[in-house]
Amino acid sequence: MIEFEKLLQENYLPLERYVKFKISNKHDAEDLIQETCLAATEKFSSLQNPAAFKGWLIGIASHKCNDYYRKKAKDMNISLDTLSESALTMGRQGITVQTTVRETLESLGDKEKQILYLYFFKNLSQEEIAKKLSVPIGTVKSRLHYAKEKFKQHYPCKSQKGETNMKKLPMILPAYKIERSELVPFAVLHEELPGMFVIPKKGETVSFGMYDMPERKQNGAYRLCVNGTIELHGIQGVSIQKEYNERSLKEETIVFAQLTDTHCKYLGGVYADENGNQKIITFLDPEFARDYGIGEDNCGFPTHRVPEGKITETGNQLTMLTDNDVSDIVGRYTVTIREISYDTVRLIDFQEGAQGGMLCEHYLDQNGRTILWRRFNRNDWAYNRYGKLWTEMFPENETLTVNGETYVHWYDCITDYIL
Repeated sequence: MIEFEKLLQENYLPLERYVKFKISNKHDAEDLIQETCLAATEKFSSLQNPAAFKGWLIGIASHKCNDYYRKKAKDMNISLDTLSESALTMGRQGITVQTTVRETLESLGDKEKQILYLYFFKNLSQEEIAKKLSVPIGTVKSRLHYAKEKFKQHYPCKSQKGETNMKKLPMILPAYKIERSELVPFAVLHEELPGMFVIPKKGETVSFGMYDMPERKQNGAYRLCVNGTIELHGIQGVSIQKEYNERSLKEETIVFAQLTDTHCKYLGGVYADENGNQKIITFLDPEFARDYGIGEDNCGFPTHRVPEGKITETGNQLTMLTDNDVSDIVGRYTVTIREISYDTVRLIDFQEGAQGGMLCEHYLDQNGRTILWRRFNRNDWAYNRYGKLWTEMFPENETLTVNGETYVHWYDCITDYIL
């Protein structure tokens, strides 16, 4: 316990500042500090790396603060019919955009604001909304569609920086062909930020589109620009501006990331909370692992990739050495899009998230850039939300078998790198 007492003494002041910053009531804050210290004492044996004590301690404090506000929230009884417009305010680009979105939402009817809140912020499925509002599912679908269309029609900031670049992305995903090659897979330096395709180096930019299957229609286009360097809790990284051609009601607009000699990883992000206030999540926050955590201890994605034999393939069947998160190069492929053929390796990234298993295919050229990206969901992924298996929702979509489980093709991404 001598080591614990020394570490606690060294980090007590940051703990005190953190809690008192988050809890305005002085007496409550002091109680939470003591509760944090007690919890840290009891859990100290579970901390494998003493060098991570500060972040670990702040993480415990964050949970205590969240529990504090969660308990207070139980005493509140807010009617959906009187829901304040501020609960839907999206201040992702700062006060100017925050004000503009508030004004846009004020132009909508109460039913539109209500259903946007339930769907985007409460993450309720359409079936759950129908039950909550005591209306038919068809009414929910039409009301949700109408509300989103009305928001887009009234929102004045349709011309955003980067829109010209994003216009190059087709509205319909071009037909492509993926052919297995007998050549040996090559090693590749893959420095792209996972899921965002931009290399986190100052001055880098990329635009990408997402396409639902089987319709192949674009459901969103994004432009990312690395606009400067930052230091976050003593860690050097970059700030990445994320822009949309179709504004989402629940996505971050600034991402913090770091590229090292061995890994590419997230450091955090900025988005708006339910009250329209900008919220920053960093690697010290407990929700970071859920939203941005990749790899053991959130180490990120390795950049130097060679086949390691963690995943093997036989046709459309994949076998993994573990059921936990794993990524590996599996095979060499020729990908043909718009009559241009690319020599690629297939990097498979498998994750067992809170909602179930999901699998992503990255087809990378010898420059380490994404030619084609495809997302597959385990058949029961997010079943509580959708109430159906993915084979029921998309019976015509391609499937893979992973360790005996069925995975269904969901959507694809391409970037302006190939355009």
